[in-house]
Amino acid sequence: MSGVTLSQLESHLWEAANILRGPVDAADFKTYIFPLLFFKRVSDVHDEEHAAALEEFGGDAEAALFPENYGFQVPEACHWRDVRKVATNVGQALQTAMRGIEQANPHTLYGIFGDAQWTNKDRLSDALLRDLIEHFSRLPLGNTAAEADVLGQAYEYLIKKFADATNKKAGEFYTPRSVVRLMVEILDPREGESIYDPTCGTGGMLLEAIHHVKETRGDVRTLWGKLYGQEKNLTTSAIARMNLFLHGATDFQIVRGDTLRNPAFYAGDNLATFDCVIANPPFSLEEWGEDQWASDPYGRNIAGVPPRKYGDWAWVQHMVTSMAPKTGRLAVVLPHGAIFRMGAEGKIRSKVLDMDLIEAVIGLGPNLFYGTGLAACIVVARRTKPKDRKGKILLIDGAELFRRGRNQNTLEPEHVNELLKLYEAFADVDGKAKVVTLDEVRAQGGNLNLAGYIPKPDTE
Repeated sequence: MSGVTLSQLESHLWEAANILRGPVDAADFKTYIFPLLFFKRVSDVHDEEHAAALEEFGGDAEAALFPENYGFQVPEACHWRDVRKVATNVGQALQTAMRGIEQANPHTLYGIFGDAQWTNKDRLSDALLRDLIEHFSRLPLGNTAAEADVLGQAYEYLIKKFADATNKKAGEFYTPRSVVRLMVEILDPREGESIYDPTCGTGGMLLEAIHHVKETRGDVRTLWGKLYGQEKNLTTSAIARMNLFLHGATDFQIVRGDTLRNPAFYAGDNLATFDCVIANPPFSLEEWGEDQWASDPYGRNIAGVPPRKYGDWAWVQHMVTSMAPKTGRLAVVLPHGAIFRMGAEGKIRSKVLDMDLIEAVIGLGPNLFYGTGLAACIVVARRTKPKDRKGKILLIDGAELFRRGRNQNTLEPEHVNELLKLYEAFADVDGKAKVVTLDEVRAQGGNLNLAGYIPKPDTE
């Protein structure tokens, strides 16, 4: 490949963040860097498409301007080079250009640049913005210089760097990619299947699903139009959309909104259903909307009303309702407490257990997630379990599988592979995995606490 290498792109993007350091809080870097990167990408690709159209039409400038020659429309005076010429009120010029591009592409790009306050000169002086624009101008970001895969990887690198820099807040938008990979490998999305993340953050789970289909020699284009996500935070939902576009996805739906109060996707009067449902919802969300759940208009109250301070089983019920009738399967990250707390949650859990949808519970090590030291688990469920798994649940204790870090622990590729092997084997492994019957779990009052079923091997 000619042009920009991944390491060049990564260091270039991180240097852009360093230009902002000082006037802008680290937690807000992503609000500015990602829209600039996307604006530059759209402009550079537009230039390439224009050159290709000119060549195709033998230099006919009028024919080269036909909209069908371009992936995205860039109106006059809204190109990167137009903003680059501006010396004063640079923020206003940026804002105007970005809004112009959004309005010219209402079905694909509306709102994609987020709500950054580009005109706040106390924070973003003209000099600082000119420095940023010149910095981005140094690297070509069209398709010939930066292929979608490389640009997408660099974008993911930057998301991770921002997550590392703002540890506590990062849990709201970033799931460690090794955990995502484990969940996607378990769900094993295939060509042409629909994939839905009700708390999609920056889009990492949807992207890993695309990657998985590609790795298993599937045609990723069969996923276009079948990728769905909802995200409450405006900036984060915009980042997810940019992320998917930069990775080469061309048709998907990421909707900003509160999934529990106002789910976005329907089929007629009912909630839409999907082949793969995957999520890392906020742990034990408070004020999640329990007052509306008893008479949930979307039919998700299939097992009861979770407590006001613990929304975990509301997410599970939403995801179960979103599973397709035969092919539907889900993987969800939950705090450990969700699988053993009693009271209202215990009753809900027992009802879900009686539906015989839960296939596996995988306990993860401590401190893998940003913003919480809590240990978590992955719950896997299927609308139709294989015959030999009906009436059974596989419990896996992966609490020891992590590499200890200074601020955060890491689930390494070898840990992911070990957990996958245990999941695929669906068998008892001393100290690591146990297949239990629903009757055994019922005898424990629906408590799924792994320690109660998988004794630690004798170390004497």
